[in-house]
Amino acid sequence: MIKNKILTLTLLLFLSACATERPSLMGIDGGTIPPAFAHFPDVPFPNDAIVDLDETKALGSGENWIGSLVYTTPYNPSSVFDFYVSEMPKLNWLEVATVRAKISHMTYVRNNRAMQILIEMNGGDSAKVTVTAIPNANGVGKIK
Repeated sequence: MIKNKILTLTLLLFLSACATERPSLMGIDGGTIPPAFAHFPDVPFPNDAIVDLDETKALGSGENWIGSLVYTTPYNPSSVFDFYVSEMPKLNWLEVATVRAKISHMTYVRNNRAMQILIEMNGGDSAKVTVTAIPNANGVGKIK
């Protein structure tokens, strides 16, 4: 329990230190991604996303982070699904499988990493999104 709180606090401090960076990646409504997500440049995030620090468990940064990032967004799950279908290939992610459902599942690979995205209704017309990054030892989807 204390380890989780320390990890959460460390992640919060780590993310807030990057708040001055403004990445150029476009979000759903044409703006830039939130600065709090700037340490995860290999994943697109929609504007107005709010990280859930209680559920987020991620280590590292850049293109070597592992773990799960959990966030909410004011966009409906269908819009978020379409956002990832459009934006992941722009970052050279290769689609392995996608399932649009009550809880949508999306799986992508790139180089030595795999990414799973779960999108679900968060109440009202908003979505809860879990992005999980893991090593991909088989190298499936490796860019040459």
